[in-house]
Amino acid sequence: MLRLQAVNQFYGPKHILRDISLELPRGQCTYLLGRNGVGKTTLVNCIMGHLPVSSGTVSWQLYGEPELDLLLYPVEERAALGIGYVPQGRQVFSQLSVDENLRVALMAGRNKTNRIPPMVYELFPVLYDMRHHRAGDLTGSGQQQLAIARALVLEPELLILDEPTGGFQPTVVAEIGRNIRQLQQEFGLTLLVVEQQLPFTPQGDDRFCLLEGGCNVAQGRLEQLDESLIQAYLAV
Repeated sequence: MLRLQAVNQFYGPKHILRDISLELPRGQCTYLLGRNGVGKTTLVNCIMGHLPVSSGTVSWQLYGEPELDLLLYPVEERAALGIGYVPQGRQVFSQLSVDENLRVALMAGRNKTNRIPPMVYELFPVLYDMRHHRAGDLTGSGQQQLAIARALVLEPELLILDEPTGGFQPTVVAEIGRNIRQLQQEFGLTLLVVEQQLPFTPQGDDRFCLLEGGCNVAQGRLEQLDESLIQAYLAV
Protein backbone atom coordinates (compact mmCIF):
# COMPACT_ATOMS: atom_id res chain seq x y z
CA MET A 1 0.00 0.00 0.00
CA LEU A 2 2.14 2.93 1.25
CA ARG A 3 5.71 2.54 2.46
CA LEU A 4 8.13 5.24 3.61
CA GLN A 5 11.80 4.47 4.13
CA ALA A 6 14.36 6.80 5.74
CA VAL A 7 12.44 9.96 4.82
CA ASN A 8 14.14 13.27 5.66
CA GLN A 9 12.79 16.77 5.19
CA PHE A 10 14.23 20.24 5.84
CA TYR A 11 12.79 23.74 6.22
CA GLY A 12 15.82 25.67 5.06
CA PRO A 13 18.62 24.63 7.44
CA LYS A 14 16.20 23.15 9.99
CA HIS A 15 15.97 19.35 9.94
CA ILE A 16 12.26 18.55 10.45
CA LEU A 17 11.83 14.85 9.62
CA ARG A 18 14.65 12.47 10.50
CA ASP A 19 14.83 9.05 8.84
CA ILE A 20 11.10 8.33 9.12
CA SER A 21 10.11 4.79 8.12
CA LEU A 22 6.47 3.73 8.11
CA GLU A 23 4.38 1.09 6.39
CA LEU A 24 0.58 1.18 6.26
CA PRO A 25 -0.99 -2.30 6.13
CA ARG A 26 -3.85 -2.58 3.66
CA GLY A 27 -7.30 -2.25 5.22
CA GLN A 28 -6.05 -1.19 8.64
CA CYS A 29 -6.17 2.05 10.62
CA THR A 30 -2.84 3.58 11.65
CA TYR A 31 -2.67 6.53 14.05
CA LEU A 32 0.16 9.03 13.56
CA LEU A 33 0.54 10.40 17.08
CA GLY A 34 2.61 13.05 18.80
CA ARG A 35 2.48 16.44 20.46
CA ASN A 36 2.04 19.64 18.48
CA GLY A 37 5.04 20.55 16.35
CA VAL A 38 6.75 17.14 16.15
CA GLY A 39 6.39 16.80 12.36
CA LYS A 40 3.08 14.99 11.83
CA THR A 41 1.55 17.43 9.34
CA THR A 42 4.93 17.86 7.64
CA LEU A 43 5.03 14.11 7.07
CA VAL A 44 1.53 14.14 5.60
CA ASN A 45 2.45 17.06 3.34
CA CYS A 46 5.45 15.07 2.09
CA ILE A 47 3.17 12.11 1.28
CA MET A 48 0.74 14.36 -0.59
CA GLY A 49 3.49 16.25 -2.43
CA HIS A 50 2.92 19.66 -0.84
CA LEU A 51 6.47 19.56 0.54
CA PRO A 52 9.58 18.06 -1.07
CA VAL A 53 11.30 15.02 0.43
CA SER A 54 15.02 15.74 0.90
CA SER A 55 16.01 12.06 0.95
CA GLY A 56 14.43 8.65 1.35
CA THR A 57 11.71 6.83 -0.57
CA VAL A 58 7.90 6.86 -0.64
CA SER A 59 6.36 3.86 -2.44
CA TRP A 60 2.71 3.37 -3.41
CA GLN A 61 1.06 0.18 -4.63
CA LEU A 62 -2.54 -0.66 -5.38
CA TYR A 63 -3.66 -4.28 -5.11
CA GLY A 64 -2.54 -6.28 -8.15
CA GLU A 65 -0.64 -3.36 -9.67
CA PRO A 66 3.10 -2.56 -9.81
CA GLU A 67 4.73 -0.52 -7.08
CA LEU A 68 5.17 3.18 -7.90
CA ASP A 69 7.70 5.74 -6.73
CA LEU A 70 5.26 8.31 -5.35
CA LEU A 71 7.91 11.03 -5.37
CA LEU A 72 7.89 11.02 -9.18
CA TYR A 73 4.25 12.20 -9.24
CA PRO A 74 3.32 15.89 -8.81
CA VAL A 75 0.86 16.85 -6.12
CA GLU A 76 -2.06 17.24 -8.56
CA GLU A 77 -1.75 13.60 -9.67
CA ARG A 78 -1.56 11.88 -6.29
CA ALA A 79 -5.30 11.96 -5.60
CA ALA A 80 -5.87 10.20 -8.93
CA LEU A 81 -3.56 7.40 -7.73
CA GLY A 82 -6.06 6.53 -4.99
CA ILE A 83 -4.97 8.71 -2.06
CA GLY A 84 -7.63 10.81 -0.34
CA TYR A 85 -6.68 13.66 1.97
CA VAL A 86 -8.68 15.56 4.59
CA PRO A 87 -6.58 18.57 5.64
CA GLN A 88 -6.39 20.08 9.07
CA GLY A 89 -8.95 22.87 9.42
CA ARG A 90 -11.35 21.38 6.82
CA GLN A 91 -10.66 24.01 4.10
CA VAL A 92 -14.01 23.66 2.34
CA PHE A 93 -15.08 26.22 -0.29
CA SER A 94 -17.45 28.20 1.89
CA GLN A 95 -19.15 30.14 -0.94
CA LEU A 96 -19.86 27.03 -3.01
CA SER A 97 -22.73 24.68 -2.28
CA VAL A 98 -22.19 21.26 -0.73
CA ASP A 99 -22.89 19.68 -4.12
CA GLU A 100 -20.42 22.01 -5.87
CA ASN A 101 -17.70 21.21 -3.31
CA LEU A 102 -18.11 17.53 -4.07
CA ARG A 103 -18.19 17.97 -7.84
CA VAL A 104 -15.03 20.09 -7.81
CA ALA A 105 -13.29 17.21 -6.03
CA LEU A 106 -14.57 14.72 -8.63
CA MET A 107 -12.37 16.36 -11.26
CA ALA A 108 -9.23 15.21 -9.45
CA GLY A 109 -10.25 11.53 -9.28
CA ARG A 110 -9.20 8.44 -11.18
CA ASN A 111 -12.55 8.14 -12.93
CA LYS A 112 -13.51 11.36 -14.68
CA THR A 113 -17.19 11.18 -13.88
CA ASN A 114 -19.85 13.53 -12.62
CA ARG A 115 -21.33 10.87 -10.35
CA ILE A 116 -21.09 11.28 -6.59
CA PRO A 117 -20.60 7.77 -5.14
CA PRO A 118 -23.67 6.60 -3.17
CA MET A 119 -21.49 5.80 -0.13
CA VAL A 120 -20.93 9.52 0.45
CA TYR A 121 -24.56 10.31 1.17
CA GLU A 122 -25.07 6.97 2.90
CA LEU A 123 -22.36 7.90 5.36
CA PHE A 124 -23.38 11.57 5.70
CA PRO A 125 -27.15 11.92 5.02
CA VAL A 126 -27.14 15.50 6.36
CA LEU A 127 -25.00 16.50 3.37
CA TYR A 128 -27.69 15.21 1.01
CA ASP A 129 -30.29 17.30 2.82
CA MET A 130 -27.99 20.35 2.61
CA ARG A 131 -26.58 19.68 -0.85
CA HIS A 132 -27.91 22.94 -2.36
CA HIS A 133 -26.83 25.09 0.61
CA ARG A 134 -23.53 26.94 0.87
CA ALA A 135 -20.81 25.00 2.66
CA GLY A 136 -20.27 28.04 4.86
CA ASP A 137 -23.78 27.60 6.25
CA LEU A 138 -22.92 24.19 7.70
CA THR A 139 -21.98 23.74 11.33
CA GLY A 140 -18.35 22.99 12.16
CA SER A 141 -19.10 19.26 12.36
CA GLY A 142 -21.04 19.48 9.08
CA GLN A 143 -18.05 21.11 7.40
CA GLN A 144 -15.81 18.33 8.72
CA GLN A 145 -18.22 15.78 7.24
CA LEU A 146 -18.05 17.66 3.95
CA ALA A 147 -14.24 17.66 4.05
CA ILE A 148 -14.25 13.89 4.53
CA ALA A 149 -16.94 13.43 1.86
CA ARG A 150 -14.91 15.54 -0.57
CA ALA A 151 -12.03 13.08 -0.23
CA LEU A 152 -14.37 10.09 -0.50
CA VAL A 153 -15.84 11.09 -3.87
CA LEU A 154 -12.43 10.12 -5.31
CA GLU A 155 -13.14 6.56 -4.12
CA PRO A 156 -9.65 6.31 -2.60
CA GLU A 157 -7.83 3.22 -1.39
CA LEU A 158 -6.04 5.23 1.33
CA LEU A 159 -7.63 8.07 3.31
CA ILE A 160 -5.41 10.45 5.31
CA LEU A 161 -7.13 12.58 7.96
CA ASP A 162 -5.12 15.35 9.62
CA GLU A 163 -6.51 15.99 13.13
CA PRO A 164 -10.16 15.36 12.18
CA THR A 165 -11.36 15.79 15.79
CA GLY A 166 -9.56 19.07 16.51
CA GLY A 167 -11.71 21.63 18.34
CA PHE A 168 -14.85 19.50 18.61
CA GLN A 169 -16.84 18.56 21.69
CA PRO A 170 -16.82 14.91 22.85
CA THR A 171 -20.14 13.98 21.20
CA VAL A 172 -18.88 15.15 17.80
CA VAL A 173 -15.54 13.41 18.34
CA ALA A 174 -17.42 10.18 19.05
CA GLU A 175 -19.46 10.61 15.86
CA ILE A 176 -16.32 11.20 13.79
CA GLY A 177 -14.85 8.08 15.36
CA ARG A 178 -17.87 6.04 14.28
CA ASN A 179 -17.59 7.43 10.75
CA ILE A 180 -13.90 6.54 10.56
CA ARG A 181 -14.53 3.03 11.83
CA GLN A 182 -17.32 2.57 9.28
CA LEU A 183 -14.98 3.63 6.47
CA GLN A 184 -12.55 0.93 7.50
CA GLN A 185 -14.91 -1.90 8.34
CA GLU A 186 -17.70 -1.44 5.76
CA PHE A 187 -15.85 0.16 2.86
CA GLY A 188 -12.43 -1.44 3.33
CA LEU A 189 -10.38 1.76 3.32
CA THR A 190 -6.84 1.97 4.64
CA LEU A 191 -6.65 4.89 7.08
CA LEU A 192 -3.91 7.16 8.38
CA VAL A 193 -5.30 9.33 11.18
CA VAL A 194 -3.13 12.17 12.50
CA GLU A 195 -3.83 13.17 16.11
CA GLN A 196 -2.10 14.67 19.14
CA GLN A 197 -3.89 12.21 21.40
CA LEU A 198 -5.70 8.94 20.80
CA PRO A 199 -9.33 10.14 20.55
CA PHE A 200 -11.17 6.90 19.77
CA THR A 201 -11.58 3.48 21.29
CA PRO A 202 -8.94 1.35 19.55
CA GLN A 203 -9.69 -1.87 17.72
CA GLY A 204 -7.59 -5.00 17.94
CA ASP A 205 -5.75 -4.57 14.64
CA ASP A 206 -5.17 -0.81 14.85
CA ARG A 207 -1.60 0.41 14.65
CA PHE A 208 0.31 3.51 15.73
CA CYS A 209 3.37 5.51 14.78
CA LEU A 210 4.67 7.90 17.44
CA LEU A 211 6.72 10.97 16.49
CA GLU A 212 8.95 13.12 18.68
CA GLY A 213 11.32 15.77 17.39
CA GLY A 214 10.81 14.61 13.83
CA CYS A 215 11.84 11.05 14.68
CA ASN A 216 9.79 7.88 14.75
CA VAL A 217 10.33 6.85 18.38
CA ALA A 218 7.90 3.91 18.44
CA GLN A 219 5.43 2.06 16.25
CA GLY A 220 3.46 -1.17 16.23
CA ARG A 221 0.06 -2.43 17.32
CA LEU A 222 -1.92 -0.04 19.51
CA GLU A 223 -1.93 -2.54 22.34
CA GLN A 224 1.83 -1.86 22.57
CA LEU A 225 1.23 1.85 23.25
CA ASP A 226 1.69 1.55 26.99
CA GLU A 227 1.50 4.13 29.77
CA SER A 228 5.24 4.82 29.71
CA LEU A 229 5.10 5.88 26.04
CA ILE A 230 1.98 7.95 26.64
CA GLN A 231 3.59 9.82 29.53
CA ALA A 232 6.86 10.34 27.72
CA TYR A 233 5.54 11.49 24.34
CA LEU A 234 1.83 12.36 24.53
CA ALA A 235 1.05 13.71 27.98
CA VAL A 236 0.79 17.50 28.20
